[in-house]
Amino acid sequence: MNILFLRPNPGNEQFGLGPFFRVEPLGLEYIAAALLPLGHKITIADLRFRPSAATWVRRTRPRIVGISCLHALEYDRVVETAREVRRASPDTFILVGGHAAMAFSAPLEDDAIDAILLDDGEELVPALVNALDNGIPLSEVPALRLRTKDGWVTNEPPEKRVCLDLVPLPARDLVARHRSGYHCLLFKPVWLIETARGCPFRCSFCSVWQVYDRGYRERSIAAVVEDFATTGDSIFVADDLFWNNPPRSLELAEALKKKGIRKRWILVQSRTDLISRNADLLEAWRPIAKDFDIFLGFEFASERALSDISKDSGIKESLAAAAVARTHRYGINGNFLIDPDWQEDDFLELWDFVAKHRLQRSGFTLLTPLPGTETYQENLDRLRDLPWADFDMHHLLWEPRLGAERFSELYAETWRRSILNTAGDKKLTDWLRQVKPLQIPYMIKVLRRTQAMMKPETYLREYAATRAHREARQLSRTNLTCPGRQ
Repeated sequence: MNILFLRPNPGNEQFGLGPFFRVEPLGLEYIAAALLPLGHKITIADLRFRPSAATWVRRTRPRIVGISCLHALEYDRVVETAREVRRASPDTFILVGGHAAMAFSAPLEDDAIDAILLDDGEELVPALVNALDNGIPLSEVPALRLRTKDGWVTNEPPEKRVCLDLVPLPARDLVARHRSGYHCLLFKPVWLIETARGCPFRCSFCSVWQVYDRGYRERSIAAVVEDFATTGDSIFVADDLFWNNPPRSLELAEALKKKGIRKRWILVQSRTDLISRNADLLEAWRPIAKDFDIFLGFEFASERALSDISKDSGIKESLAAAAVARTHRYGINGNFLIDPDWQEDDFLELWDFVAKHRLQRSGFTLLTPLPGTETYQENLDRLRDLPWADFDMHHLLWEPRLGAERFSELYAETWRRSILNTAGDKKLTDWLRQVKPLQIPYMIKVLRRTQAMMKPETYLREYAATRAHREARQLSRTNLTCPGRQ
């Protein structure tokens, strides 16, 4: 069977930190690796590069098209892609999956889509393919949200979640044509590696723990070592929570060193309390890369604000983590949340905290209620009729307490205090000295895009578009319910 997997263009590379991140569709590569031994012909097309979805459909003539939906901001793009596929091939079975589809599937319930996958795909997609190939009722395939003549119905979940070692290595060769275009921060090309999946914590702004019922699964040491050995020199570890199992993490570090693996650069994501308690882990992992960065969610600069998001980690842990990381020469790429309910004193508190503790490499994102999270349920009323593309954590979704104009001035000033401001302490020439000569055009392009974050008018222009979209949607709905209204 010919099967086409599509990674849509989310359209977020013009705003926020999107320009710095374009990584390979690792989930699709794992599902492809599960299907290839069964004799199917698999194509992965990344629509962030040319050509279009319709062109790929004409080239491959697929029986099934799978479309990934990783983030809420992609919902509308995914539906548009499904409709494009449907026009090009009316009889193709169209499946949508990915984290956002699992967390909140309602925006994907469109006539162009046949089914939505509500769990991991390594076992379930082969089961779906087998059912379609052999005339087995799709109601027997677990964790599908199916479009039927009587509406959308949900199948029972699987008895247990897939073992991550079911598929040892992703089919990376299927995206080889795009490899040079995958980048992260200063590094290009970049490979994405997953060593574990899930998170046991319960942050109110995050949907990962809800999707996986606070579960946490790990790949075997041997599989991870092989993955590191067969990938390139710059690695982004996609685990939601790296180093969560300290004994296993130490074992993995020793296995990588025994294999003689040393990378040019590695980026991992972890929690401040894990790092502050486990300095030995950072010491063990540091020799594995020349440059080693950690992405940390600092979230807020006060205990009061942290208590409101169920972070289960405080300011003390954040500062201890930064100290431990610096002791072992790790780079710290943190993130702080900016609450639309903030007053001016809250911004001043954040600026003082960042300056005092030398955290200028941090990013700053708006506290955004993402579907599938507790904060989304709490804010449903004021989220209606908003465009999904604005859920990128950089758009204002409603009027902030300070008013849009003053809030945008302070948010822009927050970014101007970061190292991304090429008019600040770190000049454009300083950035360019850190990359290879062939990567200078890429770095100039990325930094030019990010400078928009330093300008209040950027946020105000986008907010005006958001309000106009909402008003148009509301007017349209009013006209539909009251046809005689002029």
